[in-house]
Amino acid sequence: MAIETQSKHLVAVIGAGPAGLFAARQIASEDAHVVLLNRDIKPGGLAEYGIYPSKHKMKEGLRKQFRQILETHNIDYYGNLVVGQKGDLSLTDLRAMGFQAILVTVGAQGTKWLGIPGEDLVGVYHAKDIVYHYNQLPPFSEQRFVIGKQVAVIGVGNVMLDIAHWLIREVKVDEVVAVARRGPAEVKFTKKEMETVARNLDLDALEAEFVRSTPVMRSVGQDIAAARAFFLSALPKAEEPVSNTRFLFDFLASPSRIIGGERGVVRGLEVEDTTLVADDGDTKAKRLGTKRVIPVETVIFCIGDRVDENFGLAVRWNEFVKNPQPRFPVDGNSYEAFDPDANRPVDRVFVAGWSREASNGLVGIARKDGEIGAQAVLQYLQTLHPSKNPDHILEELRARLHRLEKHVVTKEEWQRLEAAEAAEAERLGLEEFKFKTNEEMLAAIQRAAEQLAG
Repeated sequence: MAIETQSKHLVAVIGAGPAGLFAARQIASEDAHVVLLNRDIKPGGLAEYGIYPSKHKMKEGLRKQFRQILETHNIDYYGNLVVGQKGDLSLTDLRAMGFQAILVTVGAQGTKWLGIPGEDLVGVYHAKDIVYHYNQLPPFSEQRFVIGKQVAVIGVGNVMLDIAHWLIREVKVDEVVAVARRGPAEVKFTKKEMETVARNLDLDALEAEFVRSTPVMRSVGQDIAAARAFFLSALPKAEEPVSNTRFLFDFLASPSRIIGGERGVVRGLEVEDTTLVADDGDTKAKRLGTKRVIPVETVIFCIGDRVDENFGLAVRWNEFVKNPQPRFPVDGNSYEAFDPDANRPVDRVFVAGWSREASNGLVGIARKDGEIGAQAVLQYLQTLHPSKNPDHILEELRARLHRLEKHVVTKEEWQRLEAAEAAEAERLGLEEFKFKTNEEMLAAIQRAAEQLAG
């Protein structure tokens, strides 16, 4: 079937999260044909699989925007397709086909660890895997997690509070302790996030932590009263508790070792005490050498992510390497992929979103960075002649995907899947329903196709 694109340029966007989707819309609005290639069957990325499941209004608002983007006539979508060195397609394949530019917005698919002893014990997890699990992203949706009664969560950002929310309101463990290298004035979560679990705070223990931290905070000029007021500000509008879980904070503590018991199961988290020192207008944590053990049965790292080192681009400091002297900078930032070994830019390849700056901000930040990355791509396209034979390239891509030993999902099939999940939610009386596995999603797509065929 002829595709018959009249667009001047042909661009591949890899990754259909907020950065990729909004970048695709912006590029397509400038008379380019965009092909979105996505690892997951459904678009949305962390907007679909990273936002807490109960935030239905927020998620549906984003989905509405994504639907509008994908209705654009010069944006194609292919899901259930892995792009990478060992994937279904590689960057080299896409360049060889004739795509004039490739924008990589695959997010930060890897996980960051501290590299301390005991990270391989049973009961040690990364927050990303659990977030994907409760948001029902295959194959994480079927993964089993061994969660004990006492859980340490490492980090004090919004992701930590999402994990605490799940542990406190869904799993209903006995105790959750948030471990932070720094003090109470440097937490990174919002009051709104704290409101979900504030009624489970052990206020006496929190006050004791403030008392213990006060001399250190005072030594670096931090506002102790403001920090205390921030924690307590979540209480007036806090959700009613549904469990007896104690929620604790352990500040000025840097994890040094996870202690295992019988059968390789976690029985404690060893931390080293820290203090704060001034550092060029900021503060940093300094280890003190004294150590203690927090008795826990599960440890969950909520410390950010890193890009996939097997994708096919050079990685440094958890991110893909960018051209230090970009030809097409935007606001002084480089969006051009760079090969440090060859000391040259990667031909036609750009990066945006968490692929450019891992774990930076939430959906709004990713969207903005995707749109800015699109501006860099558009600057580059202005230096090129129009694509000579875009229809031929698109047909070649479709033929290549058809030869794969897997079902690559088209835009129309994803729309049928959405309709099938909406119908199932209505049948079950739920606000939202998701099929848990790729097999279930593909079966629903097949049933929809058979019904259309009569």
